[in-house]
Amino acid sequence: MRRRLIDTLGANRIVVALSFARLVDALGNSILFILIPLYVGTVTTVLPLPEPVLVGLLISFFGLVSAALQPFLGAWVDRVGKRKPFILVGLAMMGLATLAFVAANAYYQLFVIRVLQGFGVALTIPASLALMAAASERSTRGGSMGIYTTCRMIGIAAGPILGGFIFDRWGFAPAFYVAAGLIALGMLLVQLWVDEVEDAPPPPTAGAIRIFDRELHNPGILGTTFAVFVMAAAITMMATLERQFNERLAQTALAFGIAFSALMVSRLAFQGPFGWLSDRVGRKPLVVAGLVLLAPATALLGVAATTLQLTLYRVIQGVGSAAVAAPGYALAADLSREGSEARQMGAVTTGFFLGLALGPLLAGILAVPFFELPFLVGGAMCLAGAWVVWRWVPETLEGEEATVAAD
Repeated sequence: MRRRLIDTLGANRIVVALSFARLVDALGNSILFILIPLYVGTVTTVLPLPEPVLVGLLISFFGLVSAALQPFLGAWVDRVGKRKPFILVGLAMMGLATLAFVAANAYYQLFVIRVLQGFGVALTIPASLALMAAASERSTRGGSMGIYTTCRMIGIAAGPILGGFIFDRWGFAPAFYVAAGLIALGMLLVQLWVDEVEDAPPPPTAGAIRIFDRELHNPGILGTTFAVFVMAAAITMMATLERQFNERLAQTALAFGIAFSALMVSRLAFQGPFGWLSDRVGRKPLVVAGLVLLAPATALLGVAATTLQLTLYRVIQGVGSAAVAAPGYALAADLSREGSEARQMGAVTTGFFLGLALGPLLAGILAVPFFELPFLVGGAMCLAGAWVVWRWVPETLEGEEATVAAD
């Protein structure tokens, strides 16, 4: 009975071990969400730009670096045929770069640090998802991806609250030390607990691997990539405007951290069930529904009048993003070809990091005319994403497969 339940949920040993290890490093990385917008105001800069734009550039640069590198590093992972070394090296880079924040006192130094962090993330993400795709079964992949993304969300949800708590009491340096220590712990857990998939496909034959391949980057993969892109852009827009939200709502950094993390809390509550549900009803309907729900929740952020309202809208965003994330990654894994998982999954994660990059940057620029504008644009983008998925992305789990998963 217990074994049957584990199989139904897609919770094999590799899935659980990698998911928990990445939970810990996500906790460390997400502490930076609350620190960076505040830290920008303490360093010197020669750029004559409004602070929201400076914050948006810094947050966006990290995502752009990661998004630009992931297709190349994903191809490298496919060629080598090993995933774990890339995860470990990436985590090491991220931890060391986080420590460097303590010594940074100029805006350009923050840019260098964010480049290193973006490179580290670009190493870990395609390798992690390729390992997940190889270690999971098609009929229960939604559940497996639900476990992985839920564990990541637990870390991401707790990080801003922990970061706000430490900053309010002890300042920046202790918060950066804690963040780096947690990333190091995540690296240790990967080393001790996570094994390579024994039947991993052999490295490709000699010759160049095409970064963009029309056979691999088909409409299904590209449509899923766009869906994940608009989701990431919508849920990260408010990060750039932390100081403005705090002034408008007369709230503290801790209060902003709680509101910001409310999305992660609701997302982790629904992500596992939505992943499991996608094994039964299909991936595509959940992704479309999630994007439709994200649209009004994002648009309303700009008119929130209290911290409670802001938190409520983030909760709704979390439910919508949960319906996009686990089913979306499972959909991409279903569409991936053996031996090319890192490149195809890497395309989807590239979309995610482009969203992380452009969402905050767009918010910083559009908020200059009036505060509500970026959130209205974000809501419209979500509706566009829903149409793209409905029109172009195929369903990968139909008929017999869905029936087998349900049995």
